[in-house]
Amino acid sequence: METTQESTTNQTNQIPDKAKRKPFVFFGLAFFAIVAAVSVYGYWLVTKDRIYTDKAQVFAPEIILAPSNPGTLEKVFVQEGDIIASNEVVARVGNQLIKTKTSGLVVATTEDTGKIINAGESVVTIINPDELRIIAQIDENKGLKNIQAGQRVEFTVDAFGPKRYSGVVDEVSSTSRAQDIVFNISDKRKTAQFDVKIRFNIGIYPELKNGMSAKVWIYTNDQ
Repeated sequence: METTQESTTNQTNQIPDKAKRKPFVFFGLAFFAIVAAVSVYGYWLVTKDRIYTDKAQVFAPEIILAPSNPGTLEKVFVQEGDIIASNEVVARVGNQLIKTKTSGLVVATTEDTGKIINAGESVVTIINPDELRIIAQIDENKGLKNIQAGQRVEFTVDAFGPKRYSGVVDEVSSTSRAQDIVFNISDKRKTAQFDVKIRFNIGIYPELKNGMSAKVWIYTNDQ
């Protein structure tokens, strides 16, 4: 009997380590599969009502101030960053005084005093800060139909890293950006992009400047 017991004990001790580890490996893989599935489902829940694009920019329409007749640029009276009032003289070309029609922010000037300026050629460029918007480009097949005015938006600006800003959808363009139509290899069709204008509180975010690049998240279930 002692010999038999000893033999059984030895056989048990001789079970390969790999065989012992098999149940633990199986349960470990099953655990990680469950975690992965939960993570994917959680990500889907978070993103299913959210449209993202990194094709976005802080933008306001530019107002070009130029002479109506050609002449020599004698002097520019403003510089980039100045806030100017309506009917303010910003430059002199020959005997012509270049004036603003509306108030605005100077974003560009011509510094080449003595240069011949053609009629209609920009001397000073201004924008109306109140018209600053985030312009996001959205592909027509990436949820454009679900975007409406009033929906909540979060965005970041490359110049300020991960800092989050808030806004709302102001307007969805009624026509596509024809110059940006791209060829979609997957379905052999051309995909058009549309501009979505996003309004934000300029008083709260004075650091946002015309032309800055942005990334945008539009929450289509918020309004």
